[in-house]
Amino acid sequence: MPLLTGTLTHFANPNAHSDTEYSVEQHAILSVESAEQAIRDITQWPGYAVTPLHSLNDIAVSAGFGKLWYKDESQRFGLKSFKALGGAYAVARQLQAVLAIRYGKTPTITDLLAGKWQSEAAEIVVSCATDGNHGRSVAWGAQMFGCGCVIYIHRDVSEGRKQAMEAFGAEVVRISGNYDESVRLADSEAKAHDRVIVSDTSYEGYMEIPKDVALGYTVMLAEIVEQLNDEIPTHVFVQGGVGGLASAVCGYFWDLWGKQRPRFIIVEPEQANCLQQSAQAGKPVVVGGDLDTLMAGLACGEVSSLAWTILENGADDFMTLSEDAIPLAMRLLAKGYQADTAIEAGESAVPGFAAAVLARQHPEFAQAMQLDTSSRVLVIGTEGATDPDLYKQLISE
Repeated sequence: MPLLTGTLTHFANPNAHSDTEYSVEQHAILSVESAEQAIRDITQWPGYAVTPLHSLNDIAVSAGFGKLWYKDESQRFGLKSFKALGGAYAVARQLQAVLAIRYGKTPTITDLLAGKWQSEAAEIVVSCATDGNHGRSVAWGAQMFGCGCVIYIHRDVSEGRKQAMEAFGAEVVRISGNYDESVRLADSEAKAHDRVIVSDTSYEGYMEIPKDVALGYTVMLAEIVEQLNDEIPTHVFVQGGVGGLASAVCGYFWDLWGKQRPRFIIVEPEQANCLQQSAQAGKPVVVGGDLDTLMAGLACGEVSSLAWTILENGADDFMTLSEDAIPLAMRLLAKGYQADTAIEAGESAVPGFAAAVLARQHPEFAQAMQLDTSSRVLVIGTEGATDPDLYKQLISE
C-alpha cells in the first residue's frame, strides 16, 4: 500500500544546469556572506531557539530513499512558521533605515528591543499584504520593535489567521479580491498614508526590502547546514508561492556548495503554479483566477522578480500537487510513521514532503529526477498549526 496518494505534474527546467555558477547578479540578491548580519541579529532575539531537523528513517525506507530529512518550523518563535524570521527582520531593518534618515543616527537592534527609541519608532507604521504567516511575522515584529502595523488580507484567509495578527496589535483589513489584489492595495494605501511596505514579494520599483525578508530566512538554512553534519542532500523539495523562500533556499545552498548543490525541486498547487508556468514560458507569467487552494500560503499568482532571478536557472524541476494529498500528508506526519517522530505540519508545510514521497512512487517521475534508494532528500516543513481549528479538522477527517 502506498504511503500517500495524489496527482503530480512535472516540468524539467531546460535552463537549469548543474555546472552553472552562481552569478554576480544572483549573489547581489542573497549570499552566504550577506546572510551573516541577519544570522547574528536574529539569534540574539528573545526566544530564539534552533528548530529540529528530523531524520524520518522509517518513511525513507518505505518510500525508497536513502535518507529523508524534515526541517520542522512548527514552533519558530511561537509563531509556528519560518516566516517569523523574514518579516520581523525586515521590520527591524526598515525601522533602522527610517530612524537614521529622520534623526541622523542608526539604532542598533539591541536598542530597539530595549525600547530606547520607543517614541520615535511609534511614529512609523509598517504594512503588507499576506496569506497569513508573513503578516503575522510583520505584526509580531512591529509589536516587538514598537511601531504601528496595518495588514491586508484577501477573501480566502481564515478568520483564525486574521485573529492571530490582530493579537499582535495589527489593524487587519480584509478585501474581497485575491492575494495579488491585496498586494496592490497595500502598496497604494502605503503611498497615500506614508507607511512602509514590508513585503516578501518584489516587483518593479520595490526590490530592496524583500532582500531583507529573504535574508531572515537564512537563519533556518544555516541551522540546517549545521544539523546535516557535513552531509549534502542530493535533492531539496520546497514549496513555491511567490518564490521568496524557494529562491533563498536555492541561492544559499548554491552559493555555499557550488557545483555540489542538490537538485532543487519547487512544488506548487495545481491552481496557483506561477513558477511552473513561468519556467515553461521562459519568463515570469501571471496566473489569474481565484487561486483557490487548501495550501493557503501558496495561493499566489505572480512571481517575485528577485526570486525569479535566482530560480530561472537555479531550480531544476517544477511540480504541481493535487489538493487531496495534503490532508493525507499532514496525517501521516501527525501520527508518526512507525518509529518516526510525530510532527505538527500545517497545510502549507507538507507539499514538498508529499511531492517527494509521491514522485518516488511513480517510476516516470523518479527516473526524471534521479530519485532512488541512494537519494538524500531534504524537505522544509514551513509551518505548524497556524490555524488550529483547520488543522484539527484536516488531521481528523
